[in-house]
Amino acid sequence: MSPLLAFAVTPRLARLSPVDLAIIIFYFALVLGIGWYLKARSKTGEDFFMAGREMTSWIAGLSFMSANLGALELMGWSAAAYEYGILATNAYWIAAIPAMLFLGVVMVPFYYICKTHSVPGYLKLRYDEPTRALSAISFAFMTVLMSGINMYAMALVLDIVLGWRMDFSIWISALTVAIYVGLGGLRSAIFNEVLQFVLIWGGALLIPVIGLIETGGWENLKLQIIHNTSVQYVHLWKYMGSFHNPMGVNWVGVVFGQGLVLSFAYWTTDFLEVQRVLAAKDLRSAKMAPIIAAGFKMFIPFIVILPGLLGLVVLPHLTGASLAKGGAHSYNAVLPLMMVRYCGPGLLGLGVTALIAGFMSGMAGNVSAFATVWTYDIYRPLIKKLGTDRHYVLVGRWSTILGVLISIGTAYITMQFLSIMDYVQGLFSIFIAPLFGTVILGMMWKRTTKKGGFWGLLVGTVSAASMFIWYKMSPAAVRYLALSKDAKPLAADIYLALWSWLICVIVTVVVSLFTQPQPEKELTGLVYGATEIPKEEGVSLLRKPAFWAAVVGIVFVVLNIIFW
Repeated sequence: MSPLLAFAVTPRLARLSPVDLAIIIFYFALVLGIGWYLKARSKTGEDFFMAGREMTSWIAGLSFMSANLGALELMGWSAAAYEYGILATNAYWIAAIPAMLFLGVVMVPFYYICKTHSVPGYLKLRYDEPTRALSAISFAFMTVLMSGINMYAMALVLDIVLGWRMDFSIWISALTVAIYVGLGGLRSAIFNEVLQFVLIWGGALLIPVIGLIETGGWENLKLQIIHNTSVQYVHLWKYMGSFHNPMGVNWVGVVFGQGLVLSFAYWTTDFLEVQRVLAAKDLRSAKMAPIIAAGFKMFIPFIVILPGLLGLVVLPHLTGASLAKGGAHSYNAVLPLMMVRYCGPGLLGLGVTALIAGFMSGMAGNVSAFATVWTYDIYRPLIKKLGTDRHYVLVGRWSTILGVLISIGTAYITMQFLSIMDYVQGLFSIFIAPLFGTVILGMMWKRTTKKGGFWGLLVGTVSAASMFIWYKMSPAAVRYLALSKDAKPLAADIYLALWSWLICVIVTVVVSLFTQPQPEKELTGLVYGATEIPKEEGVSLLRKPAFWAAVVGIVFVVLNIIFW
């Protein structure tokens, strides 16, 4: 065997047929072709970083959801479903839908009206340069860590299913993303995310459909899960009155820590998502984008959570041991193992391509957001203020490559975590939860001052990082963070978000009350009460974003009742 093949191949569970291999090769060629084609339309900063602000509501909406449909969704929550049962669905419903609707109806007008390029850019307008710099640096750091998750997840799939060594897979995925995002910028990322959305739904649906047929339908599946585990694994809210459930979290932590802080922080202030909304062609399209995404989001548990639940029946012996530490297949492997079980020739290629598409969409989303924040919110204000538009586009392309290279390093950090979700929740609690406090106070309260915004964000972030290190070094600290001796590590991550947000809010309010507020004329277009919100005059009910937000909200409530 040649050195290259030895580097690339390990023992595998499945063998690709020529048809499977052709599907995968065609996908890689297609995404690279899209990047090359769109290069000619990405010459200006507005084109490269904001896709020309010409996306329709549907394209922006599907991209908005697909950018999130990466490793966290496909492998992270499948693993979480195997470990925690149907309780993992909370990540899609209570921890997503209300926040996405709030973004579309309440927050989008401010982001869109001020024509900012990023969330740190909004903080510059609302507060000052130090607040923008702090949020930009912390966000840039988080995006490369999150991108590493997607690289690791993709490499794990290709390792388990195809026998490709993880090092080889990480570098192949990194090179592909660096090329197509570096060439076409955000427009390339968005068009590939829409393509990946179709592939994910087409490929990932195979597992739950075939799995339900094997297990005899949903009711029979529930009975088998109860037999193998307990009745708590098949109820969403019934056993959340205490910490005595598979997730080790009570309803207070889920509703306020996960549903309020983590959810609203991610969906309304994480620039990875907000950037897709800002690329919309007009205000109505921008408002509809997250609402459309929320409609699809409610049904993603069918292709993500259900495979994990099926795994409890057909793969009952996965462990918590990390592959990196020589253990057996871990929770993170449940989705690729299910794919090998149900997908034959042709279908296996489609399934692998769907997973690769999901991982690369998440990776590309983080890398494109990193390039924008680095160029507009770090490089331009702090390093070179008077560069030409062409110069900043060049910086954006090089920062894409830089982001990918850093992400490769963070991919190896991810291997040390038993469940991807524990890692992700910790990152969000440190970097996103305090940011939400700063943004929402600045947007809703005119009295918030520049110093209040800066110190609230700084103290919230530092306190979150300190608490995270505390309970990682001393596992006994989990009981103090989550206020229960029965709490599990995921509960600590959720409560960590709640505490860091509260600390940020309290510090911001106290400092603001003791410092000089800005004149109201400086807050026009940035704060409720100082801004005239555009009204949708003469628009039919069926074209109003608020109407569709209400429809999605009703379906959301019904689903929670059905699976109570």
